Amino acid sequence: MKIESNGRSLVGPEIEGSAGDDRLQGILLSRKEALAVLAGVGTTLVGFSPPTSAEDGVASAPCVVLPEMTEGPFYVNSGLERSDIRASRPGGEPVPGALLALAFRVFELQGGGCVPLPGAVVDIWHCDAAGRYSGVRDRSGSTVSESFLRGFQVTDEGGRARFTTIYPGWYRGRAVHIHVKIRSAVSAAKGYEFASQLFFDDELSDRVQGVPPYTENGVRDKRNVQDSIFRAGGDQLTLDVTEKAGGYSAVLDIAIDVGRP
Repeated sequence: MKIESNGRSLVGPEIEGSAGDDRLQGILLSRKEALAVLAGVGTTLVGFSPPTSAEDGVASAPCVVLPEMTEGPFYVNSGLERSDIRASRPGGEPVPGALLALAFRVFELQGGGCVPLPGAVVDIWHCDAAGRYSGVRDRSGSTVSESFLRGFQVTDEGGRARFTTIYPGWYRGRAVHIHVKIRSAVSAAKGYEFASQLFFDDELSDRVQGVPPYTENGVRDKRNVQDSIFRAGGDQLTLDVTEKAGGYSAVLDIAIDVGRP
């Protein structure tokens, strides 16, 4: 599936960057600002009231308004529409790490609440247990020919997208995180694009990264409160992770205003 936005291909060029390029940008909503946004559409509650079933996703409900953060220097449109993003190519060897099942339920602000948003493109990407991103050239070397821990899913009629990945590692200067980009109406001349980052509880990261293969990367140098990007809204973007047989799982509910410039 080829993704288009604003009439141009989103396939990214070869990227050169470093952790220092992860500068804060975009729209950050405080709780007060989020309330103001929702008040503008007749809603006064921040926090999502899920549908009766996590699988139906059809009921209108108050919406979660989450901060938008920097995309960072490591976005590459891999063109890989896949749920399991652990390997560089279909059928390849998954990169090592603790299994993480990550699901999204994407909603659209509409009237006094929100409704599921089908057809949205959800991209995620993050570093491996050794702190490496695929598809890039940076000061640690080149992984341009690889595409591990990258991929996208198109939301179904319930606004759902699911991924199988690993618990992220860390790299110098940043807390543990996953990048996410959500694009709506990608076949139109203009579409809405939301980019942000997802974080993890520090104590959980300590446990996960206290065993191989994570220990091969040493002890991370930044906890959440020391990360400037986290301090600008990461508490609203910290995943509620649960342990499951053989790994971890998390679900993120997020509503976007597709009419916003």
